[in-house]
Amino acid sequence: MVIGGFTPLEWLALVERELLLFAGSFFLLGALDELAVDLVWIWLKLTGRARTGRIDRAAERHRPLAGAVAVLIPTWREAEVIGATVAHALEAWPQAGLRLYVGCYRNDPGTAEAVLHAARGDPRLRLVVHGNLGPTTKADCLNRLYRALEEDERRTGRNFRMVVLHDAEDMVDPAALGVLDRAIAGDEGGADFVQLPVRPEPQPESRWVAGHYCEEFAEAHAKALVVRDALGAGLPAAGVGCAFSRAMLDRLDRLARGAQPAKGGGPFSVESLTEDYELGLRITALGGRSRFLRLRGEDGELVATRACFPPGLGPAVRQKTRWIHGIAFQGWDRLGWSARPVELWMRLRDRRGPLSAIVLAAAYLMLVFGAVLAIAGYLGFGRPWKPDPLVGLLIGAGAASLVLRAGARFGFTAHEYGLAEGLWAMPRIVVANVIAIMAGRRALFAYLATLGGKLPRWDKTDHAAHPALMRVGPSS
Repeated sequence: MVIGGFTPLEWLALVERELLLFAGSFFLLGALDELAVDLVWIWLKLTGRARTGRIDRAAERHRPLAGAVAVLIPTWREAEVIGATVAHALEAWPQAGLRLYVGCYRNDPGTAEAVLHAARGDPRLRLVVHGNLGPTTKADCLNRLYRALEEDERRTGRNFRMVVLHDAEDMVDPAALGVLDRAIAGDEGGADFVQLPVRPEPQPESRWVAGHYCEEFAEAHAKALVVRDALGAGLPAAGVGCAFSRAMLDRLDRLARGAQPAKGGGPFSVESLTEDYELGLRITALGGRSRFLRLRGEDGELVATRACFPPGLGPAVRQKTRWIHGIAFQGWDRLGWSARPVELWMRLRDRRGPLSAIVLAAAYLMLVFGAVLAIAGYLGFGRPWKPDPLVGLLIGAGAASLVLRAGARFGFTAHEYGLAEGLWAMPRIVVANVIAIMAGRRALFAYLATLGGKLPRWDKTDHAAHPALMRVGPSS
């Protein structure tokens, strides 16, 4: 049977070739982009600028704070994990100058009860009940906590010097508060914003889905953010393990009030699904100093925030949908671009999620077509087309890039988690790609819905596991 001058197999081969040219071209661009980051990182390592510092954990944990510190934790239906977070944070950080602000909604009494039970009367805890029905957005809950912080400042006459953000499922590092306080105070340069690494915890019951976060964060927080910091590009805040000077947040609050007085202001953007990412870039745009600190204790453990990421496919897709929607689509709308070459490069990298999803989907579809054609050839039908030099070049470049990327995933993951997790990291690339494709599609439709007037909503991840209950991480 001939259709339009071609047999069905010839049409299939033609589509396969076009998909290969499309996916191969963008894979080549992506490979060059990653190679550039690799080369900068290697140069930083050779010159000693990417060296991981060493600290005394006990000294940092008991180090007197340079000023009062507020830790903000927004929550919505986190009764299963918030108790472990609060109890561990109050025990790991014994400083009297600490105030832990936990935000709950008035229609979520279970979380509020868990918070109070875990605090066991510790006067450093402040439970803040949001007057709105939840969930609104994470930024809205954070702004309510910020207003509570201001109320306490007016009531006591004592101002906070630093504000730290954490999520309800986090296991804080005992040394982190002292490290952040020192960086903001000025001993390390007087930063306006400091970010510590995030360390996803391996979950034996979810080697494939939860496990793929391990290699992604291991590489991003050992290489990509190190390069970004060294090049002076805007650092995105992760929303956990990050600290801000009180003066900078006050400046952002005043700017927000001036721009939209009817909305009441607040340093956190309520229209954004990734208010933390946006906050970091806005600080750089205002001329603030940002730093990414990568340190290890004398025990060899990374000073990082530990967390259990989603173990199921659906929750992982929802979480990454929110990231792609907020960073790629809303970031384009709300933050725009930059004339600085380095900043432009990093924003392009941040916003490649939707395009990556399309390219990956095309690549996997091409593999399916290729398998059908290979079976047809085995059955004696022959292969209608033979690869030309351009196709061969793209295939070779793509294969080389895959080997390099798999090697990088193995190296960074094995360095942080051990040989076994490093070996798991390579086949989990397929899982990460499938999740990226699914999340990219959902993010596009979610963004189109907001263009039609639908307000963003806190489509948060449900949490059941907690690192502190798994007895992982450095001891207090």
